[in-house]
Amino acid sequence: MKNLKAKQSIRPNFWKNIDMTEMTKPEWEALCDGCGKCCLLKLEDEDTNEVKFTNIACRLFDDNTCKCQNYALRKQMVSGCVVLTPENIERIAHWMPNTCGYRRVFEGQSLMKWHPLITGNPDSAHITNNSFQNRTIPEYDVEEDDFENYIIEDLA
Repeated sequence: MKNLKAKQSIRPNFWKNIDMTEMTKPEWEALCDGCGKCCLLKLEDEDTNEVKFTNIACRLFDDNTCKCQNYALRKQMVSGCVVLTPENIERIAHWMPNTCGYRRVFEGQSLMKWHPLITGNPDSAHITNNSFQNRTIPEYDVEEDDFENYIIEDLA
């Protein structure tokens, strides 16, 4: 019954005409495309503020499902984890990939054609190879001094 209630509180095409601050919690969560890119460790150039993604995943990231293993307690378990909200998206959007549903809606862009809200398929990011499913290295397997060796050049 819980899933049925969540689906009922998602308005059709809400991302096109509802301000982020007015979205319901299920609508906000539905903006996530399930790609897992937000859970990749990122490096920021101190001089240019340019953000580089690595294929190193947060220790809570499940590489098979592209989901957090403890979503409810992620902030308490990983101090650097950012809980994205309508209130902080302006500060954080530059840390998200260009394909991110949250970032795209914030920036007034359309969702990607493979986004689950467009396709109706929750696995569409995986099916279209737009996720990091089975493509990451756990952060505990990499020394911090070696993070630069794992930068993904074509991901922004």
